[in-house]
Amino acid sequence: MKFALNYMTAPAMPVADFLDLALSLGIKAVEIRNDLADNAILDGTPATTIRRLTEERDIEIISINALQRFNAWSEARAREARSLLAYARDCGANALVLVPTNDGSGRENGVRQESLRLALTELKPLFEDAGITGLVEPLGFEICSLRSKREAVDAIESVGGNVFKLVHDTFHHHLAGESQIFPDHTGLVHISGVTDPDVSPAAMQDSHRTLVDALDRLGTIGQIGALRAAGYAGHLSFEPFARSVHTLTDPGAALRTSIDHIRATA
Repeated sequence: MKFALNYMTAPAMPVADFLDLALSLGIKAVEIRNDLADNAILDGTPATTIRRLTEERDIEIISINALQRFNAWSEARAREARSLLAYARDCGANALVLVPTNDGSGRENGVRQESLRLALTELKPLFEDAGITGLVEPLGFEICSLRSKREAVDAIESVGGNVFKLVHDTFHHHLAGESQIFPDHTGLVHISGVTDPDVSPAAMQDSHRTLVDALDRLGTIGQIGALRAAGYAGHLSFEPFARSVHTLTDPGAALRTSIDHIRATA
């Protein structure tokens, strides 16, 4: 298994410390984010600095997370895409995650599919020019404009988008209630667990997402096993949002325990 660390695992860490955390776990792949106010990218850290820090440690940046509201296409979104793609290219990232609108808008049947195809059509030459992969991430929330990986795959194929792959997020896959997996289209897997016994699936939010253990209610182990059995051999990237993870005094120990559990059971 190839594990990776999303910066959301330890969002308060300076980037060098975050990279060293990954190395301490034998992990050589990370995702950086553009939504952490006091950290790279939003703190103004130059892309060249990120590249130097990762190259010094022989760590691969598998993605920048993310271009938000990508399927609400506009000239402003195009400018944002170009800026993030330039940063991704300059820091050495392989991919840019694409996150759909998640505010209840654009959900109507017909409208959401057309908006998705339009955005992918416009993004395709930008990604091709940058030499970067676009990772489309459906979200399972009921208010999201792109919940279905099936719809994402159909749109990718309709625009001839070989530059696009899927993110299979075990949390969002569970919420969406979508049984089908698409290992051949999957470029990255985000893993997290929900252990709160009282929260209903409809009420689950990012704040409930912790590390994967035996109490996980998402079926993350089963999802990983199914993807691997179907041929997926890419990264499994930890993406917990729970404050209980972010405030750990020894995140490395907790991550080792989760890694050991996944290796033993998936």
